[in-house]
Amino acid sequence: MPDEWFIRNVADMTAYADGEFGAYFRFAPREAPFADTGMNITVLQPGEANGRYHHESGQEDFLVLAGECICIVHDVEHPMRAWDFFHCPGGTPHIFVGAGSGPCAILMIGAKRDGETIHYPVSEVAGRYGASVSRPTDSPIEAYADRPGDEVPVRLDWPLS
Repeated sequence: MPDEWFIRNVADMTAYADGEFGAYFRFAPREAPFADTGMNITVLQPGEANGRYHHESGQEDFLVLAGECICIVHDVEHPMRAWDFFHCPGGTPHIFVGAGSGPCAILMIGAKRDGETIHYPVSEVAGRYGASVSRPTDSPIEAYADRPGDEVPVRLDWPLS
């Protein structure tokens, strides 16, 4: 399927949830991701992480659109709120955890390049939120082996209130 232009309104999109790691609006279909850039909006409830603590070889950028979260970078917690931006150069270990009293929405954008690598180190800080592997790995399959990985469509009101 060729990469074609489109316009989409998030309020009209279906979100997907796949377990304890939040829900997300995916702009490109899972079976046909964008060629150069990965992008989604992830919605986290308080205490909910968006995945496992990791670092990738490619650059990523994150903009908190609503609510509050904790960004764990190099095993240090950094509180973030709406309109805070986190630039994450390749090789920077990180993860997000919802905070505050309601949902948090984060725009997540990452470069995709041939030969990109990912690593999941053990993190005591991320482990407090269930967001760390028990042993280091370079395999996403191994990092998420304890999760079924089934996506379910969910309805999220947008914009978040």
